[in-house]
Amino acid sequence: MTLHERIDSDLKDAMRAKNAGRLNVLRMLKSALKYSAIEKSAAEGQLEEADAVQVIRKQVKQRQDSIESFEKGGRAELAAKEKEELAILNAYLPKTIEGEELVKVVREAIAEVGATSRKEMGAVMKALQTRLAGRVDGKTLSQEVQRQLNG
Repeated sequence: MTLHERIDSDLKDAMRAKNAGRLNVLRMLKSALKYSAIEKSAAEGQLEEADAVQVIRKQVKQRQDSIESFEKGGRAELAAKEKEELAILNAYLPKTIEGEELVKVVREAIAEVGATSRKEMGAVMKALQTRLAGRVDGKTLSQEVQRQLNG
């Protein structure tokens, strides 16, 4: 089952269950995916899985920024709503890698590229982004590459 099919199926299930919160998030996500597909090709086009994951990541990032803003502004009820939406969106992302697994993958990419200093960070990042496509957040990846190239 593709990501698009899974979202459609879950959208129908949310309608049947009259789960308004989940339904709103899935409708918004479907709309964002459709908008991105229109931008990329034509109205009838559909996004590739990797592009769809990027759209979902963008939605997740928006929720994370909103949560941070609401918490700074003392709006706990709005932050809680955003956290619920974030949990729903995260279910559609591929399993992320972190910790030791991330350290290992970065170490392998540095060896593969032959990087020895931060000047070569771009080449390492390029190799990693194609390999990890959507499985790790860019900021986390960048920090780990910097840490290993400095150390």
